[in-house]
Amino acid sequence: MVKAADRAKNPARSSVWLENRAARSGGGPAGLDRERIVAASIRMLDEEGLAKLSMRKLATELGVTAMSLYWYVDTKDDIIEFAVDTGYGEIDLDAVDAAGGWPDRIRVLALDYRRMLVRHPWMSTCAGQYLNIGPNAIAVGSKIQEAIKDTGLPMTRQPSAMSAVFQFVYGYGTIEAQFGRNAQQAGMSQDEFYTDAIEAFREDPKFTEALEDMTDLLDERASHGSVTEIWDRDFQYALDVLIAGIEVMVERTRTEEPPE
Repeated sequence: MVKAADRAKNPARSSVWLENRAARSGGGPAGLDRERIVAASIRMLDEEGLAKLSMRKLATELGVTAMSLYWYVDTKDDIIEFAVDTGYGEIDLDAVDAAGGWPDRIRVLALDYRRMLVRHPWMSTCAGQYLNIGPNAIAVGSKIQEAIKDTGLPMTRQPSAMSAVFQFVYGYGTIEAQFGRNAQQAGMSQDEFYTDAIEAFREDPKFTEALEDMTDLLDERASHGSVTEIWDRDFQYALDVLIAGIEVMVERTRTEEPPE
């Protein structure tokens, strides 16, 4: 496993997946294994967030001593890396394969990735902090690369297309997840939280001038229905725009000189 001092010294090359992860033989607490530790950590992260996760609290949740955890992991970072990769494992790659052409595969990947980020609000921060080279993360990345490759874009353009779609999904899922978490912490539904926040904004005289050009948009959103419906509608349309943009760029590259 990765020692905390090693992570601080060389973060670009530090990952639990780069270490020898052979199981230790004998001496481990009965009924405890890495899978159970990771499952409990994900439950705690979902319920309380990243800041509240500690080895002591995790041990209490599992009904073991904190020292028992160190038979399987060396640091909390190890646990988080395992938890992140487990999150990537929730993306249904069989459904991706069954989707057919590259536009539908991108849609399935994007929607499942977004749903995973929303289910686990802590994932966004962690996915941006660690190397994400676990087996599930690599499998998802491979499916993304396959779909983008099949667009017909030249190799020099494929990373840009990949970023356009999946950085959008990452950002969208992150904002949606944090909005939901904020509403939950306020003891409100997303609809109640959104309505209350917008009303406070619109009723404050300081914002009257700034709102002049936004009135139609705010009225449309307020009349559309639930916040969940708005999230879904806007995501689907934005994704359609991005896929249509890729199709346009594929056609354009057929008549352009090859990029240098």
